[in-house]
Amino acid sequence: MRKTLEKRLAYLYTGELFSIVTFIPVSYLVNYLFPNLQLYSLYSFWISFILLEFLLLQGTIYWYVKCKRLRNENKAITPSKVVRLLHSLKMLNIVMIMTSIVVFLFDFIKWYPSLPLQGFTIAFFIYIFAILEFINYFYIQLSYDNISDIKSLIRIRKLKHSSMSKDFKRMRSSHLYNNKQG
Repeated sequence: MRKTLEKRLAYLYTGELFSIVTFIPVSYLVNYLFPNLQLYSLYSFWISFILLEFLLLQGTIYWYVKCKRLRNENKAITPSKVVRLLHSLKMLNIVMIMTSIVVFLFDFIKWYPSLPLQGFTIAFFIYIFAILEFINYFYIQLSYDNISDIKSLIRIRKLKHSSMSKDFKRMRSSHLYNNKQG
């Protein structure tokens, strides 16, 4: 069981890290091969891309810390300081998500009527993907990529709380318990 969990956590953090590293040259290649998209000229592309990369970095760190702790201490519980850091980053993520809307409006106004619609659409889809990643990490698990998760989803018929969300809840409960003790 422990080895299976360790492999799963390693898969999760390496997958997120691979995405971070891969998306950079892919975006460069797309911008280079399709200059009419004008991706790198759109602020909405940059804010969406940076938001997505930042979220993937948070996911990488989260899964890596859990995996490392399981390997070294035989515990998969996320350390409190990491949970607190991620909880504080949650608000920064929300600010970035809200700021992105303003940036999309700015690009629309700046480029009107010659808005590079295809590039703008790509930026929008990256933005939506980033929001889905945010929800997947901080609230509800949206990614079900193994048989066990899919079977559970079919049986229970409801989305699970994300692992990070459970850690936040554990910290709140622990904090309330510690306050009652002291």
